[in-house]
Amino acid sequence: MILAGDVGGTKTILAAFEPDKRDPVLQETYPSRDHASFDTILEAFLDRHKPRVERACLGIAGPVKDGRSQATNLPWVVDAAALGRKLGIREAQIINDLEANAWGIPSLGPEDFLTLNAGAPEASGNGAVIAAGTGCGEAGLYWDGHAHRPFATEGGHTDFAPRDELEIDLLRYLRARHERVSVERLVSGPGLVNIYRFLRDTRQGEEPPWLAEALEAGDDGGVISEAAREGKSPLCELAIDVFMSLYGAEAGNLALKMMSTGGVYVGGGIAPKNLWKIEDGTFMKAFLGKGRMRPILEAMPVRVILNQRTALLGAARCAALQADP
Repeated sequence: MILAGDVGGTKTILAAFEPDKRDPVLQETYPSRDHASFDTILEAFLDRHKPRVERACLGIAGPVKDGRSQATNLPWVVDAAALGRKLGIREAQIINDLEANAWGIPSLGPEDFLTLNAGAPEASGNGAVIAAGTGCGEAGLYWDGHAHRPFATEGGHTDFAPRDELEIDLLRYLRARHERVSVERLVSGPGLVNIYRFLRDTRQGEEPPWLAEALEAGDDGGVISEAAREGKSPLCELAIDVFMSLYGAEAGNLALKMMSTGGVYVGGGIAPKNLWKIEDGTFMKAFLGKGRMRPILEAMPVRVILNQRTALLGAARCAALQADP
């Protein structure tokens, strides 16, 4: 039995898989912020199901070094050696959640993708994954001539680079509030809220009382995107437009850095929930807007990952391919 996990800032999913099976034998989802540590979630899962685990791999939203990770958006430390001891196995793995997404892509079928750009026929080579959700994650897929080799990055924490006067003003707005402005400050759920507040505070549009009340009640990003989708607020429509352009621009940056001729995959929770917007051309216009590099980008397939279990499937696949413990 393989224990796989997708440990995120919003929720943590644990599941048990049989080798070579895509669907888990059992699966549980836990609100991450309701728990003081990952250990409390693991103990609850083990106490309830008592799986006989032989291998384990967790994908975690944070940098991983020497089998240990401090989660980026949680006060948790997760350690592979401690996980192995808890499970009674010699080896357990912890990998970055975007690396887990990259591992999971071969487990998906055509129905699990939405194509934004077909790219060149028989496209091959390196790949890249970008995912906006609670944060912004990025990973690479190195093509060794026979197979893709996933690897983690912390590219979402690189510096934000504005492209026009509005984005320069946006950078100034955020610099007055934060010591440093990274890509994740904008290309993420909280980033959409930051963009909205900038547009509101610089009088790019009016915030009606009903919207202010809805935002006060919580789930700011969801309120903004829903109001935009329903055409209820020009201010929200502008916010999601700026957000999707920034998302596409960063995906294009990543594609060039990885030379992702084999494809770019857009994961995370935001894209599948906003297909109405990501399909309208705003994302791809920014993705392709790289001057002389445009022909290279036009040849790259770009696909949205629709399957929200990709990181979980990837963690299970990674564990299945590791050496016997």
